[in-house]
Amino acid sequence: MATLYLSEQQSIVKKRDGYLIVQYPGADKRKVEVPLIKVSQVVVSGDVTLTTPAVHTLLEAGIEICYLSMYGHFRGRLSPPVAKNALLRREQYRAYADPQRALKVAQACVKGKLENMRTLLLRSNRQLQDSEVTDATVAIQQMIREVPRATTVGSLLGFEGNGSAAYFKVFGKLVRGSMSFTHRRRRPPTDPVNAMLSLGYTLLLHQVSAAIQIVGFDPYAGFLHQPRYGRPALALDLMEEFRPIIADSVVLNIINHRILTEQDFQEELGVVHLKAEARKKFYAKFEERLQEELQHPHFEYRTSYRRCIELQARLLGKWLTGEIPTYLPLGVR
Repeated sequence: MATLYLSEQQSIVKKRDGYLIVQYPGADKRKVEVPLIKVSQVVVSGDVTLTTPAVHTLLEAGIEICYLSMYGHFRGRLSPPVAKNALLRREQYRAYADPQRALKVAQACVKGKLENMRTLLLRSNRQLQDSEVTDATVAIQQMIREVPRATTVGSLLGFEGNGSAAYFKVFGKLVRGSMSFTHRRRRPPTDPVNAMLSLGYTLLLHQVSAAIQIVGFDPYAGFLHQPRYGRPALALDLMEEFRPIIADSVVLNIINHRILTEQDFQEELGVVHLKAEARKKFYAKFEERLQEELQHPHFEYRTSYRRCIELQARLLGKWLTGEIPTYLPLGVR
């Protein structure tokens, strides 16, 4: 099963029997039939219309719909009814209210993120042999050692911030070709690399949000990220370990294989966006990464990155309910 990305402006999506019918604009009225059984999620970007029967069919099938602006900015989502797992939610709220239990989850999230950042740098530096990248891996390793010593979420966020600063300080060295990267700039992205990172994180958050709701969590009660009204704190927590190995890896692959170049971006009022055709290519490479398989380090069988996201959510649930002794983040080698 895969994510269906709908980004052709003014297209219309209808439902017929077990299919979604995507009707594209233009004189030829081209149509594409997508079997519903092959769709796990839907991402709508810009001016795309889903008919009411199509929306109802998707929700009845347990398929979440994520709405983005034409430029890939998150607008909202339609979700099917949450899983009826009262026991899991009770334990989630108990852990949220217990500073020590909450800290253990937060430590695992930060440790997973830092370890995967370090792994990405180590892999890339096999060819680069850059001393500054090596120094960054050493700095991140030091932050990983500090994680178990954190006594509050605040101090833990300091270690995470230091590790991320070391990582993004040398991230530009992994970028080949004419594009450049000097620092992470989120709001707004002012260069092509930051624009792709922001889009990648938006898509990743959608994947994680869907997974934790399938498992039965409340996405708004997190442990590392402090809850705010409308902020999916738990999704942001679980997303951390996947940032380097999914979103960042996709961005580097796109740049270094020249799938997109600087001509695929446009600037409006100081904000850099991907052009329409570039977004389609980005969605395709992101989906390709989600479907890529790896040997799961805990279960020791091959599975996709998409499935790994759900498995990690289930492992967190098992730790909260006392079925396993600890939550281990997904680490790649």
